[in-house]
Amino acid sequence: MDVAIQDKINTWLNGNYDASTKASIADLQQNHPDELADAFYRNLEFGTGGLRGLMGVGTNRVNKYTIGMATQGFANYLKKTYGNEPIKLAIAHDSRNNSRFLAETTAHVFAANGFKVFLFEDLRPTPELSFAIRYLGCQAGVVCTASHNPKEYNGYKAYWKDGGQLVPPDDKNVILEVEAITSVDEVKWSGGEANITLLGKEMDEAYLSMLQTLSVYPDIIAQQHDLKIVYTPIHGTGITLVPQALQRFGFTNIHIVEEQSTPDGNFPTVAYPNPEESETMAIGLKKAKELDADILLGTDPDADRVGVGVKNHRGEWVLMNGNQTAVLAFAYMMEARKAKGIAQSNDMVISTIVTTEMINEVARQNKVNCYNVLTGFKWIAEKIKELEGKENYVIGGEESFGLMIGDQIRDKDAVSAVALMCEMAAYEKNKGKSLFDKMIELYIQYGFYYETLISITKKGMNGQKEIADMMEGFRNNPPATINDSAVVSLLDYQLQKGINLLTGETWSIQLPKSNVLQFITADGSKISARPSGTEPKIKFYFSVKTTLASKAEFDVKQAELENKIQGIIKSMQLQ
Repeated sequence: MDVAIQDKINTWLNGNYDASTKASIADLQQNHPDELADAFYRNLEFGTGGLRGLMGVGTNRVNKYTIGMATQGFANYLKKTYGNEPIKLAIAHDSRNNSRFLAETTAHVFAANGFKVFLFEDLRPTPELSFAIRYLGCQAGVVCTASHNPKEYNGYKAYWKDGGQLVPPDDKNVILEVEAITSVDEVKWSGGEANITLLGKEMDEAYLSMLQTLSVYPDIIAQQHDLKIVYTPIHGTGITLVPQALQRFGFTNIHIVEEQSTPDGNFPTVAYPNPEESETMAIGLKKAKELDADILLGTDPDADRVGVGVKNHRGEWVLMNGNQTAVLAFAYMMEARKAKGIAQSNDMVISTIVTTEMINEVARQNKVNCYNVLTGFKWIAEKIKELEGKENYVIGGEESFGLMIGDQIRDKDAVSAVALMCEMAAYEKNKGKSLFDKMIELYIQYGFYYETLISITKKGMNGQKEIADMMEGFRNNPPATINDSAVVSLLDYQLQKGINLLTGETWSIQLPKSNVLQFITADGSKISARPSGTEPKIKFYFSVKTTLASKAEFDVKQAELENKIQGIIKSMQLQ
């Protein structure tokens, strides 16, 4: 075994680590040496959003010690930032295995550092943590979750005082402090228990009351209160608040998918607890068909992502993709607020660079400012903060099944998104239409934009290098044509530069550096390449468009767009 890896293993075997950890290392040495090497070959990286990784022993795993050291580093940065000021934090966790233990570990380390800690008494959605930070006037917060990753994963998302995840310069500075912690002996593990206060129903009530204010048409919900809703929390935290939120909005006909209603970190009914996946939503779809429901909704383990199922124009149940859900929500908030007379002249919305361009067109036609930021809701939160007092934030979102409605939360929120999607379904049903009918109407009005995402996974020690090599290959040798259409522009967000590949003209991209490449073709197609920040994947986003004259030609036009994307994928040799 590599000497450096063995040195790390010896440090754990001989240091102040508990007996069960040492026994697990000994077992791996004896029976799974390759797994042991992977567990220690590097330190689990504290990225700009925190930690996420496989659970287990080792420096490259999520466990008590990696979480504790990260927390001590975060605590040291808070002390440097706030000096002798009293520091308050809120901490939450999801339904994953070990999440409660990791949240309590985090709480004890912060409390031992002299901070006032508000720890949720039990599992709660991530968006409630964001709300609680703002509501309680905290300087920071943490939620222990790995979002929609498989059951073997857990993680740690770090938040700042605005309720958003860390952004520059704080993110990089926290990373430096975390990297400076080189031994578990530097961690203050205990001694501040009196500094911990449990949060419960009172915070739930404050959060749910805030959500009620987001409703645009409560009067229409009253008319359509018996809208038939099927909801699945997919064994996650959504069960704690989503049914209550729907009831607060005025809905009375809510059906929970019982097989997936109990929080369970093993996610026994799914391979992957992600509402983006059709297999994950299959049990909910079955129930929606049986009940002849109006809408199906599913949330991921920490209830920040939402999946939506509706009946299409042929009466068949289909799952909306993240771009479609976002377009429906953005259009509703702009159009309905205008129709109700509550739109403001300085309203603005925020999307991201890999999300459908259709949102920009909807905003343009509704005369609402639309800002495009880097991928991730922390950048949406940062833009809200930048424009606070100047422009009125209404809604933000991105293609990854996330929405953020109103400015009292600064991260994606599936609880409010479920309630809003149901309000939208009620609004359309009141007119004798479905949400799918509305989607087609939007395509006719704003243009038929169609998007697909593929992810290529590269695991293990060589995975990161393979992904980096793919990005460098595209960066240094961009394709001249994609699917027989000339590539006219290359946008390189890492170099913060755009280039017209036909004329050589260049321009600056006024966004922070990010390892994203975008190719724009002569026929208006957009292809984006981006390594995931949380998984060993490289993601490719494809966006194509056409015009749609009537509902009658929807199927033909959609087939054309699907074929076009398949041509792009084949042309780029991605499958």
